[in-house]
Amino acid sequence: MNTPTRRTDTPVAPLTSAHPDAMTIRLAAPEDDVASLTALLHRAYARLGNMGLRYMAVDQTDDITRKRMSLGECYVALIGEVIVGTVLFKPAEQTRGSPWLERADVASLGQLAVEPTLQKSGLGTRLMTLAETRAKQAGAREIALDTAEPATHLQRWYTSLGYRFIEYAQWKHTNYRSVIMSKSLAG
Repeated sequence: MNTPTRRTDTPVAPLTSAHPDAMTIRLAAPEDDVASLTALLHRAYARLGNMGLRYMAVDQTDDITRKRMSLGECYVALIGEVIVGTVLFKPAEQTRGSPWLERADVASLGQLAVEPTLQKSGLGTRLMTLAETRAKQAGAREIALDTAEPATHLQRWYTSLGYRFIEYAQWKHTNYRSVIMSKSLAG
């Protein structure tokens, strides 16, 4: 069995001064560099990995990135040609895994990542808003996500965006209990 290599190499362009409004966000294309997306995920989730949390994105392989991308609509944020953010939107018919996520009116988002030097710049909120907009367009009444119970900083951020606690879940690939949070799309 091959052990996945954890990539933390830095992107090719300076990113600390870029403003989120200057970025392009679009649906990932087949010609996009999956290795660059995987490397972004590793960098963005490194803090969580350093906390001892085994999120899949901490060390997933390119093949797992491709598989996860195929489970929904994968969006990428770019500065020029450099991928600096991503989110995966799943419509309700592709959302599953817990009683709440099995509901026919609940869409979900996952694999949210922002280049560490751009975190707290507003890009993560833009990616969340994009997924929420897609959920509304797809007819969902709720959009859900999950995060590690010990990642209280993420739970606080999601709460500030209108998400609320729904239930706990235990995924096979994690070493923590997950918190399922959801946001009403009514109104």
